[in-house]
Amino acid sequence: MPRALFEKAGNARYISHLDLMRVFQRAFKRAGLPLTHTQGFNPRPSVSIALPLSLGVESQCELLDFELERPYACAEIREKLNAALIDGVYIREVYEQGQKLKNLTLLQSRLVLEYDRHISDDAEDVIQSLFSRPELIVEKKGKNGTTQQDIIPMLRRLAVKKLSDREVEITALHSCQNPSLNPMQLSAAITKYLPGLSPDYVRCFREEIFDTNETIFR
Repeated sequence: MPRALFEKAGNARYISHLDLMRVFQRAFKRAGLPLTHTQGFNPRPSVSIALPLSLGVESQCELLDFELERPYACAEIREKLNAALIDGVYIREVYEQGQKLKNLTLLQSRLVLEYDRHISDDAEDVIQSLFSRPELIVEKKGKNGTTQQDIIPMLRRLAVKKLSDREVEITALHSCQNPSLNPMQLSAAITKYLPGLSPDYVRCFREEIFDTNETIFR
């Protein structure tokens, strides 16, 4: 089954996961690339996206699996899809024989915390110290309600950098499956434990995905 590596950026970051699925289904149709359909009473196009992206988050490492009614060259699929897709959604690469998704373990995320006020000179050190604690409990909202989650075991590495008097950057390598850490939980931890450094706005980016050995996942 072919796999596409794509990015979602700009205004496209406000497209929901379900709407993005529809965007791709229509793009395949417009591109003249007929998708196969599942069997049963309610056939669906054979297309899926790994690790659904939260609304408002940008990414350059999204994965799309799909199956076509007949084979096409990977370069041709990429070219035709990009011509049919909307601004902000771009196919970087199409290839065969992708790794099994169960081996996708780690995600590198970057958050930019923005402030309407000047922050203290030691903000970088204070935030870094927070994520050096042995335990950091934050609330996690799910289908079954709100639970308490310790995010420290899901962080493999984290670095904090003060970009300016009004911006702080956090880069984190963290688990993305079994268990999964939403990187926005990092901002939630700051708001809970360091209310004086609670950001006014947060921009979040997915930068790369890895297996458990930190090898780039494709």
